[in-house]
Amino acid sequence: QVQLVESGGGLVQAGGSLRLSCAASGRTFSSYAMGWFRQAPGKEREFVAAISRSGGSTNYADSVKGRFTISRDNVKNTVYLQMNNLKPEDTAVYYCAAGRMAWDVRARQGAYDYWGQGTQVTVSS
Repeated sequence: QVQLVESGGGLVQAGGSLRLSCAASGRTFSSYAMGWFRQAPGKEREFVAAISRSGGSTNYADSVKGRFTISRDNVKNTVYLQMNNLKPEDTAVYYCAAGRMAWDVRARQGAYDYWGQGTQVTVSS
């Protein structure tokens, strides 16, 4: 069992930055690939970014590529999402997720085993 707790969300102006954190419980954090997803009002939840177990591989949605960076610290059992140059369309609830799936399904929500409760990010124009 893995419990995930996100933090770092908030209100920021367009062009600003935020760093989200997701702290995981348990001693098997390094055995999970980690992902960030988001859900905007009235829209389906969508993939944002993923990082492999070791942190050696990352992947991003086209909409955030070049602006967001995912990273992890396997000693602190934490995954991060650094978000720069934020846009109003980035407004959403952001969720972190953990899974032991194959890397080629990293963008699929159903591939993840555990989810956090989410943290709200609001970008004003």
